[in-house]
Amino acid sequence: MSSSRSPMARSGKATALNSRSTAARSRASGADDAGASQTERALLRLRESIIAGELGSGERVPELALVERLGVSRTPVRAALQRLQEEGLLEALPGGGFAVRGFEEADIHDAIEVRATMEALAARLAAERGIGATLRRDAEECLQAIDALLAESPALSAAAFAKYVAHNRQFHALLAEMSGSAIVRRQIERVIMLPFASPNAFVMVQTSGSLARDSLVVAQAQHHAVMQAIDAREGARAAAVMHEHAQIARANLRDALHSRQALQRVPGARLIRRGGR
Repeated sequence: MSSSRSPMARSGKATALNSRSTAARSRASGADDAGASQTERALLRLRESIIAGELGSGERVPELALVERLGVSRTPVRAALQRLQEEGLLEALPGGGFAVRGFEEADIHDAIEVRATMEALAARLAAERGIGATLRRDAEECLQAIDALLAESPALSAAAFAKYVAHNRQFHALLAEMSGSAIVRRQIERVIMLPFASPNAFVMVQTSGSLARDSLVVAQAQHHAVMQAIDAREGARAAAVMHEHAQIARANLRDALHSRQALQRVPGARLIRRGGR
């Protein structure tokens, strides 16, 4: 009698080994997905806490307290803290750990300038390379929605203003996509993570005052102008419009810094250190 196993037996053993290997890979993949999910959840909660002012400028981030508060292990919390340092919201301490970063007025101007430069590049590339019909239609629908909101009444209601903020965010995201460059899009996404560099960072300053709606109307006219330049394949003009568009954010920053009431409406206001250059 031969001691060698039959082909069927060997095949069965191989199938069992493959099944165990597949199951192990599946468990490892599931663990990786769970870890990534916990990191993203911790990242969102921490970013919200900082921008909401729960942690002030210069304040040390309590890692152990965050682990208990968020209900996750230390690994995703540390990963989230590292990400927030890369985004510029935290700074590493010499003895270890992280503290909330404070921003001088000059830092905010620089962040606005970086976004303006990247969005100007996106607009120029969109004009030079052309954009697809779907993106153009989405942008037009977004602008029409803003036009309708601004035409409703001389003063926007709180609900209408919230819709404006959402449509404004969408338009700027579409502009980044129009560049046709994953690199440009990623850089824009990265810079707008800073609390004072997003398209809506200082828009809340425009909710009061006699000229509040006028500022939104000017911004919307620039939205239309950049799309007209992109349609006409005029890259230099498209870029110039987006550089000019950033002047509104700079004006809103000046207004916010000269009015305590206006500053309180700016997300992340507690992170601003007064008295910088």
